[in-house]
Amino acid sequence: MTGGAVRFVTLNLWGENGPWEERLALAAAALDRLAPDVVALQEVRDVPGRVGNQAARLAEPHGWAHAFAPTTAWGGGHEGLAVIARFPIGARDFRPLPHSTETEGRGVLSVRLDGEAGGLWVHTAHLSYRLNEGVKREEQVQVLDQVIAAHDDGQGTPQLLLGDFNAGPEHDEIRWLVGQHTIGGRRVAYQDAWAVAGDGSPGLTWARSNDYTAAMSWLRQDRRLDYIFVTPVRRDRRGTIHGVRLALTEPGRARNGDRLFASDHYAVVADVQVRVSAAGAAA
Repeated sequence: MTGGAVRFVTLNLWGENGPWEERLALAAAALDRLAPDVVALQEVRDVPGRVGNQAARLAEPHGWAHAFAPTTAWGGGHEGLAVIARFPIGARDFRPLPHSTETEGRGVLSVRLDGEAGGLWVHTAHLSYRLNEGVKREEQVQVLDQVIAAHDDGQGTPQLLLGDFNAGPEHDEIRWLVGQHTIGGRRVAYQDAWAVAGDGSPGLTWARSNDYTAAMSWLRQDRRLDYIFVTPVRRDRRGTIHGVRLALTEPGRARNGDRLFASDHYAVVADVQVRVSAAGAAA
């Protein structure tokens, strides 16, 4: 945390697909360079005796805290959501989302970061992925808003919602989150970090430039699916998004000579003001 700002990353880890151990090492090296404070993860695998919890493997070399919530049981273990952070985790909650099933779990993991983070709630979610499941995602984002409202501390502390939403910014479920659409007679107004502070490009996180997206070539490529949402900016500038960019976009080289990506998704990185600076104004 510098001047009250925290660096957040969201990344869908793609479980144990492809050369996952090499991918995880690439992700770890990239995260070291990014120096994040908080990382929200989706599609995290934990298979006893075969795949050690991937979030723990990223957190432990730094002595960071981590929280994991299983969403789907398969292959002798679980897939789930996780948060790793250099701050202590003081509390955690998990809530299944509508249309979650035994074979395709959907949920939101919420953690409260204490210590220097000052009781900051961070939520990571993974929504239904099929192109025709927009109505399901509309129900899911409404529950996400309920979860965030339930964790409001009444002191204006920002909250962040990160994850793989499996919908582009033009879709109603995303437009609802940013106050551009009405669902059920309601509107909300979260900040989409990329729309607020991006470089003006589409910010594609599921892109044909990533070789691994070909594994699901029946899904439309070149979409922005991964988001960092922030509650509205306060008068004291808490919630200000100072910058956002894509990360883990550059391939390495696998042992077999193929191009190696950390995941089939690119990561999103944002610096967000969560506390007022010592001078009484946002840094």
